Amino acid sequence: MAARKSGLGRGLEALLPTDRPTHGFTTIPVDDIEPNPDQPRQRFDDESLDSLADSIREVGVLQPVVVRPADSEGRYTLVAGERRCRAARRAGINEMPAIIRPDGGDGTNITEALIENVQREDLSPLEEAAGYRQLLEDFGLTHEQVAARVGRSRPSVTNAIRLLQLPAPIQGMLERGELAAGHARALLALDDTAFATHIADLAGEDGWSVRQVEEAVRARLEGEPVSATRPRTKVPRPAAMIELEERISEHLGSRVKISYGSRGGKLVVKYRDLDDLERIYRRFFGR
Repeated sequence: MAARKSGLGRGLEALLPTDRPTHGFTTIPVDDIEPNPDQPRQRFDDESLDSLADSIREVGVLQPVVVRPADSEGRYTLVAGERRCRAARRAGINEMPAIIRPDGGDGTNITEALIENVQREDLSPLEEAAGYRQLLEDFGLTHEQVAARVGRSRPSVTNAIRLLQLPAPIQGMLERGELAAGHARALLALDDTAFATHIADLAGEDGWSVRQVEEAVRARLEGEPVSATRPRTKVPRPAAMIELEERISEHLGSRVKISYGSRGGKLVVKYRDLDDLERIYRRFFGR
């Protein structure tokens, strides 16, 4: 089974050279990757690896490992990404995306390329989250540093990364656009993964709003009965429309509602007072 070519990979191919096998982004056979002899971590939790393997089967390898050319020709030594490499083997992945770092390189150029990549507009929520997590785990940045470098708030970076904790089936629905990030974030509050997946299935099939998912989660957490009847919606709202509302809301720092129909629609931006309205105006026009 070939690794899914993620948005992260698509971005790096444009940012790093791929015509030299000893540097840049490429896809390499998992069997050509040798373990890092200096890896301080020797024990890995089996349950955590199984969960990551399930995610890889569902959505592919979202984060490339970092390797360097090994002494043996055609082989590579792992620099970062031991868990991903082990989970990929468990998932039956034959090839996976990798960043080849030349010997003696400090990774600065790669870090900058990754930062530029996660600022792109066409990444899925999971690809964006994976990019943030790689900057944290493989390159040692803090949540605050990642947020400052990509132009996002620290809570938005942290909340994005939490999406990677979702069960694999829900990650798959999110990656395919069957759920929006708002639906997925609401489901993070549930420890019962089977129930969370059940609610995700209902939301995806019947076009539940984020509010409906939040209400189902709240009822479950408070011990109230959750109706088995699927809420009816006259016109299910596309997940892409909900995601667009969230992105605009986050950019403006205000609640946004989009209504639409066959003859167009309208965008409603809520504000608290005149000062808040002036702040929104400056966000729109930059002055």
